[in-house]
Amino acid sequence: MSTDAPQDPLHFYLDKSNRPAWKAIGALSDAARTQALDSGLDSQLVELVMLRVSQINGCSYCLDVHTKRAAAAGLSDQRRGLVSAWRDAAVYSEKEKAALALAETVTLLPGPEDRDACQVVSHGALSDEQYSAVQWLAITINTTNRISIMSHHPVRREKDRS
Repeated sequence: MSTDAPQDPLHFYLDKSNRPAWKAIGALSDAARTQALDSGLDSQLVELVMLRVSQINGCSYCLDVHTKRAAAAGLSDQRRGLVSAWRDAAVYSEKEKAALALAETVTLLPGPEDRDACQVVSHGALSDEQYSAVQWLAITINTTNRISIMSHHPVRREKDRS
């Protein structure tokens, strides 16, 4: 029996199959987060972007990670819970709404007219540095979402609190 038999694709961790690439993605993610914080975006807004993009992509592992990070950053239960309906919730600032719209545009890549309109509105509410940072955040979380989804990274249930 050959030892080169392919692994079960449902138990194949893409991140572990090419550690140098995974480390490079991690470094890119860290650089995007650093750029965001250095641009004046706070950690709550960073985590809102990470949550929203992970919701759109359906990445349970990244949603779990960024829900915890958002709580640690001080993002309230209400603001974490409403992020999927951010357009209709008055609990987000104009800057947060601009960042969420831009992150959705990077993720969904709508047609040119919608994409251009979003970019104009978002850039009006964000500095050049913040505008760039939000796009890099969205690009990197989209990448890690896809790696986690294709790797079937498990989310384990936490103990219920009594």
